[in-house]
Amino acid sequence: MKKLLRALQLDNFMLCRRACILLLMFMQICPSVTAKMSLDAEELADLSLEQLSNIVVTSVSRREQSLGSAAASIYVIHAEDIRRAGVNSLPEALRLAPNLQVARTDTNQYAISTRGFNNPTANRLLVMIDGRTVYSPLFSGVFWDVQDVMLNDIERIEVISGPGTTLWGANAVNGVINVITRRAGDTPGTLIDVAAGSRLNGAAGRYGGRFANDGHFRVYGKFFERRHAELADGSSVRDASERGHAGFRSDWGDSQGGFTVQGDAYRANIEQQVGGARNLSGANLLARWTEQGTDGSSVRVQAYYDRAEREQPGAFHKTLDILDLEFQHGLLPVEEHWLLWGGGYRYGYDNLDDQNLASFAFIPEDKELHWYHLFIQDEWDLRSNLALTVGIKGEHNDYTGLEWLPNLRLAWMLPKDQLVWGALSRAVRAPSRLDRELFLPGTPPYTLAGNPNFQSEIAKVIEVGYRIQSTSTFSLSITAFNHRHDRVRSYDPSVGILENKIVGNTYGIEAWGSYRVTPTWNLNVGWTELRKDFHTTATGSSMTPSSALLGNDPQRWITLSSHMGITPKHEFDITARYVGALPAPRVAAYTAVNARLGWQARKDLQLSLVLQNILDPAHAEWGTAASSVEYPRSLFIEALWRP
Repeated sequence: MKKLLRALQLDNFMLCRRACILLLMFMQICPSVTAKMSLDAEELADLSLEQLSNIVVTSVSRREQSLGSAAASIYVIHAEDIRRAGVNSLPEALRLAPNLQVARTDTNQYAISTRGFNNPTANRLLVMIDGRTVYSPLFSGVFWDVQDVMLNDIERIEVISGPGTTLWGANAVNGVINVITRRAGDTPGTLIDVAAGSRLNGAAGRYGGRFANDGHFRVYGKFFERRHAELADGSSVRDASERGHAGFRSDWGDSQGGFTVQGDAYRANIEQQVGGARNLSGANLLARWTEQGTDGSSVRVQAYYDRAEREQPGAFHKTLDILDLEFQHGLLPVEEHWLLWGGGYRYGYDNLDDQNLASFAFIPEDKELHWYHLFIQDEWDLRSNLALTVGIKGEHNDYTGLEWLPNLRLAWMLPKDQLVWGALSRAVRAPSRLDRELFLPGTPPYTLAGNPNFQSEIAKVIEVGYRIQSTSTFSLSITAFNHRHDRVRSYDPSVGILENKIVGNTYGIEAWGSYRVTPTWNLNVGWTELRKDFHTTATGSSMTPSSALLGNDPQRWITLSSHMGITPKHEFDITARYVGALPAPRVAAYTAVNARLGWQARKDLQLSLVLQNILDPAHAEWGTAASSVEYPRSLFIEALWRP
């Protein structure tokens, strides 16, 4: 297996550069395609809230269903939301979800979570891009400094807060983020996006066309650079970066089934305080086949290969190869039942060489990891307005063996498009290499030694939710939750290993709603209250639960947005967020307000002026008082050209 994966290694920088050059040449020599997208920005902007509630989602039940009937705390970020927010990266787009807590730790890295445990190595959130899981087995979390996608190609981002483990597996403990891009047939012709401002400069290009055999394709390339951040005293932080990214997607078939092949490659260079810049690169290739039967059955088969490389002076040179295979089958075995079952295999080869043995080491350097899973879920219509979902998943990992992930959901449809739902779930955060194989310092004697007996962390979750679509102008979603956590990661200096001796609860309420004031003016609000209560089970221990283990979370965050069409050619958008104080290390509460003015200068040209953090000279979002980065007011101008 290792020989096969090494044979697939690519020179990602050359691939990115060549793809970008070919794309620019392609857009020059190919005529524009004048096909209409299935749901473009103008159509989405004109949809009523009632129509928006009927937009399909797939992350709750692994099949298409209307947003209004989904028995989960799910928020959907639409393509139009991203465009009108004036964001320029995937993590910034995720700020639009009121059930996510997003904190920027420096120019390139973020701490992102839902329902607690937030830190830059957060490990309870499953993140997927077009069905490709992007978490690292090194720490069961996401390296946000390498996650990128062409924002113009996103169809929607589905954000579930709460466990998704029966269908999505271990590590979907607190939630799921599913980034879904448009089919190639929905992105015809040429698009060029150029942005320049006080903190970043960048450009992206895309070309889409048609194959002779009724298939469609698109190719794209993008490049951007970001300026370094600054501390409160005005001194610079060495974290400036530049990145190149290129990719393609091809689709054959229609909504009843088809075949997709897509891939991406990237190369990034990020300055750091010591040891020189870190070089990041990677590439992936995915193939997926789906078929919808006339009897309501469905089949989906997917496979992908993903390679990532991190050359981080002062730490390690890391390469990760992932091969993932998955199958699912949906059918109606008897009346009133929808049965979904499937399974998969995932192989990972994680290699760390050139480790800085003076500070830490992962032992062994090389690790082969295997995951297997099998799941089954039955959706049973007890009555015309009452549905019961029962599911269970068995997932095997190399550290703790077989883990069981059950799920029970009840959805009750009330008159006037109201939904009441409840859920009981058991979620698991399986051990990572950090839990079992990290040693500090890199040579004996160790102050922290990997624990070969580290167990899976467990969460038993109760959720109750209510969703209403009372009129075509108003919608509301409210969810109350309680997570009972057992065997949470702990560290006692007197013992010197990571253990599972913290227990406790996270609980709260998350709510959001929309109100269409006029046909051209829409308001959105989100509010989350979060509380935590943890303690150690070790008697006579010097251990104190800390933010490094349990996250650094505010008790409250609020989001507001207003999208207004001033004239048929002018838009004015405001987004605001309030984030409460972080307790340890303490970071003051802040309010950030961004504004965008959009102008449709010509039929093929749209201009935007975006002002960020306009009411606050600067604020910190993460870190200690001495080292926290502050984000000042900034602006950028964007030109979007569709010839």
